[in-house]
Amino acid sequence: MRFILNWLLTSVAVAVSAAIVPGIAPFGGADPWICFLLVGLALSVVDSLVKPFVTVISLPVTIVSLGIFQLVVNGFMLELASWLSVNLFGAGISIAGFWSAFVGAIIVSIVGSILGVLKD
Repeated sequence: MRFILNWLLTSVAVAVSAAIVPGIAPFGGADPWICFLLVGLALSVVDSLVKPFVTVISLPVTIVSLGIFQLVVNGFMLELASWLSVNLFGAGISIAGFWSAFVGAIIVSIVGSILGVLKD
């Protein structure tokens, strides 16, 4: 049940990010909300399986940058989730470039934190 709630909250956060950031848009033949749900699913899986390894590997750079590099890691995780959703499911979001992913990841983190506080 917790995974499903996390998936739905992540999907809403991705939808908000797509509404705010100009370089992020739904992609594929599906309804935009289906695209956001698929990216939310991919992002939840990537955050639980891939992100811990990348975080440990990038720990020295994160320490030197006083934690700012973690935002770059979040941007790459959003790019990876977008790529996975488009290539596995045929629908997702298109991201114009790294800066769109970077800003989008910041917005996904902020909205996800706000929604996480509201769910408790």
